[in-house]
Amino acid sequence: MGRVEAVCTSEKKGMVKKEVSEIRLKENWGIDGDAHAGDWHRQVSLLAGESIDTVKQKMPHLKHGVFAENIVCRGLELTALAIGDRLVIDGKVVLEVTQIGKECHNAGCAIKKATGDCIMPKEGIFAKVVRGGVVKAGLAITIERMGVTL
Repeated sequence: MGRVEAVCTSEKKGMVKKEVSEIRLKENWGIDGDAHAGDWHRQVSLLAGESIDTVKQKMPHLKHGVFAENIVCRGLELTALAIGDRLVIDGKVVLEVTQIGKECHNAGCAIKKATGDCIMPKEGIFAKVVRGGVVKAGLAITIERMGVTL
């Protein structure tokens, strides 16, 4: 079992997300007030805190949200997820994995330009909201594959 380390939002696409105290997820829509909400497959983005720690070895000043991640998770092997797997947060909110990784904007974000690499294209997880609710740091996260909790 993992946990939510941080939650982040931004009002406009292409901007760094800012850490907030909580987010409200709406079924089949995404995060209330976030630029990426809508009727599409990338409503919520997730990234492992452990992956961010690796980048912080080169850039220790990084804050949550700099990779445009909505939810920072810790204690889960996000890289082992497959499309269709579900993340259950606090036993209530359900996210379904729809995409793994994405291309950086403009041939590479500022982090890729500074370090030579970026984790979001390989390790970023995108999901749609199956069941909404409020998410904040500290809540438990479990993984379900084909209805079985892992």
